[in-house]
Amino acid sequence: MIPRMPPQEARLGFVYSAPYRIQGVSVAGEQAVVHVPELDLVFDIGLCPRPTLAAPTVALTHTHMDHVAGLPYWFSQRFFQRMPGTARCIVHEKMAEPLRRMMASWVDLERQKTPHEIVGIEPGQDVDLRQNLFLRAIEVSHTIPALAFVVMERRSKLREEFHGLSQERLRELRTQGTEITKTLEIPLVAYTGDTEPGDFLLRDEFLRAQVVVSECTFFEEEHRDRAKIGKHIHVEDLRPLLEAWTATDVVISHVSRRTLMPFARGRIEALVGPERSQRVHLLMDHRTNKARHESQLAAAGESQKSHAERAPAADGTA
Repeated sequence: MIPRMPPQEARLGFVYSAPYRIQGVSVAGEQAVVHVPELDLVFDIGLCPRPTLAAPTVALTHTHMDHVAGLPYWFSQRFFQRMPGTARCIVHEKMAEPLRRMMASWVDLERQKTPHEIVGIEPGQDVDLRQNLFLRAIEVSHTIPALAFVVMERRSKLREEFHGLSQERLRELRTQGTEITKTLEIPLVAYTGDTEPGDFLLRDEFLRAQVVVSECTFFEEEHRDRAKIGKHIHVEDLRPLLEAWTATDVVISHVSRRTLMPFARGRIEALVGPERSQRVHLLMDHRTNKARHESQLAAAGESQKSHAERAPAADGTA
């Protein structure tokens, strides 16, 4: 008897929340990698899908195998394919040295040294990504040292007392040394990583983020104890978070393979209601997300075919 073909590997989940593409694979215990091309950033790197090579920075929430196993390969492939810049991994300061030792072990295995940078970061610290864009680390509660991350934008805004003045008068004030603008910090994309619920998820950065990517591993009522032991979010923990977060879209990741997508969607809708659940998307719910994307294309007057023909590939190649 001829055997069946092997099952296909998990394909990238995809949610478009203008102007951001949230794409990746996130299955509890297997792999977690979430790529936001518009930010040149990857959150976690459990495996290394090809599109992630275009991003120069990985923000690593913690060092469990399903979140870090793809890191050496990501470093290696970026160097092998001559991607610009030295690849950089940002991680909790307590886990930076173990990561450096892991990378050092590959020198003996491969008989070569792959250029890379491990940046240890303390909770509350900021790291620049590019001009006016930076990454803020927020300590969360998991079974090992762990961070959530929020991508923040700095914007200059004219102070209220100078509204209505002419450009000539504003130039005079600047020449005299008067500070006529103030700097605002705008949360763009927040990523919880693996964590149990806590007040850290109700910080201002999470409350105001345009997009929140949140883990939610457990959906069955009888698994509340398992969520507490593993320090993960249970679906019932989402209710107060979804009531507080003002994000346009909330993308749920890290769902267990045993949880069927229709069941997960039903649980979310039952908890928060049909209207609020419309802004909640399951990253690995391919069928629903495809239908939503087709609706977005239709609303923009585009077809799936024409969009695919002229859109650049996810890894930035033509």
